[in-house]
Amino acid sequence: MSKEVIFTENAPQAIGPYSQAVRAGNTVYLSGQIPLVPATMELISEDVKEQTTQVFKNLQAVCEAAGGSLKDIVKLNIYMTDLGNFNAVNEVMVEFFQVPYPARAALGVRALPKNVEVEIEGVMVLED
Repeated sequence: MSKEVIFTENAPQAIGPYSQAVRAGNTVYLSGQIPLVPATMELISEDVKEQTTQVFKNLQAVCEAAGGSLKDIVKLNIYMTDLGNFNAVNEVMVEFFQVPYPARAALGVRALPKNVEVEIEGVMVLED
């Protein structure tokens, strides 16, 4: 099976040795996105809802570059530096996803790159 690296200028460039996403067959593995504005590579704001919105916009751009959309995501992993933001993240998520929702894990972590509040990664499955 071959693998294809996915890249778009509509999402932040990788800040380390990784790809924005990798497609293997009809599965696309989406690297964690943080709330950087692609054009400036700067943090959108300190507000967790604004950060989460930017993260989903970044994920959406990568999904589209891979030939899919957020509706094709089957699994999300959400990392938060404060699980007290759980409800705020959920409020934003329902603006981007409808039923049936993807499978998901939400984890509290000590720190994230660039001291952001939230990072989200996922797996997308495309039609054959």
